[in-house]
Amino acid sequence: MSGMFDHSSEESGAIPPQAYPDVVSELLGGMRFVGLKYRRIQISPPFGVHFGSEAGRAQFHFISRGTVYLRRAGEVEKLEAGSAVLLPHGGAHDLVSAPDLPCKTVLAFEEAPLCGTVAAINACDIDACRSTDVVIFSGCMEFELGGMTPLVALMPSVMSVGTLLDRYPELLPMLEAMERETRGDRAGFAGILARLAEVVSVFIVRAWVECGCGTASGWVAGLRDPRLARVMAALHRHPGREWTVAELASVMGSSRSVFAARFLAVTGMTPLRYLTELRMRLAAQWITREKLSIDAAASRLGYGSQAAFSRAFKRTMGYAPGAMRAAQLAPRAAE
Repeated sequence: MSGMFDHSSEESGAIPPQAYPDVVSELLGGMRFVGLKYRRIQISPPFGVHFGSEAGRAQFHFISRGTVYLRRAGEVEKLEAGSAVLLPHGGAHDLVSAPDLPCKTVLAFEEAPLCGTVAAINACDIDACRSTDVVIFSGCMEFELGGMTPLVALMPSVMSVGTLLDRYPELLPMLEAMERETRGDRAGFAGILARLAEVVSVFIVRAWVECGCGTASGWVAGLRDPRLARVMAALHRHPGREWTVAELASVMGSSRSVFAARFLAVTGMTPLRYLTELRMRLAAQWITREKLSIDAAASRLGYGSQAAFSRAFKRTMGYAPGAMRAAQLAPRAAE
């Protein structure tokens, strides 16, 4: 068996199996969040704040002081001071001081810029005791996952730090630092808060993966299968290579038929379909976030012409790469 793997390493350019690190850790290495809009909200009860983040944008909330209820899709979750939650799919939701209160959209509150992407909302009742005010730090963010994009669809609607603290006590100092920065007015506090929010968000996702991704299956199951994980790692490392099913079967160390059947059963798609979707997700990231030209993205992914790449992109994504770039250039208001 080892001879078969050694042979595949020479022919496919893949790293020998004994040299493979944990594939999930490797793919998570490049994961990060890109902050679009952050708000430090100080508000007096009773209150209700509505967030309507569009799909594809994550929402992060950290409760620095007071008690807040997260209300979404008919469900209510109590958040105490020191709590942090990530809504990886975004979507409409409310932060309220009591479960049944009406809401006012966050866009209707007056904001004062603090720095860069961070603004302050002060909605305090001047007649109320300041100690009763609630302080929240919220962020609207986008994932930057590259080949890990399929993971987003598998995530739960709400991911809470509270469920992770026993297993990952190193999160506590980060939350305590956020609390200090949220309450203070020290130089640079807004920028530090934004960076901490991004780090905590990445940590929440990584912890979810390390805990087994809940009940998620399919793509995650492929990463848990040592032999299939080798194949997926090879595809992610060399997405522009003209892979054949035979080469991928050799990386796995099985026949073509056994490999193809196993890959389809675990991931729900054929190996070449998986490769095409991986290429298009990477291309979308390169074009929109790294400002790579469409022609350069096509060349990097092994397409002989921009026209061939554009056809594959539109079949997979549902729109042309040029349309995606044009849409990105249009003004977008982030909640």
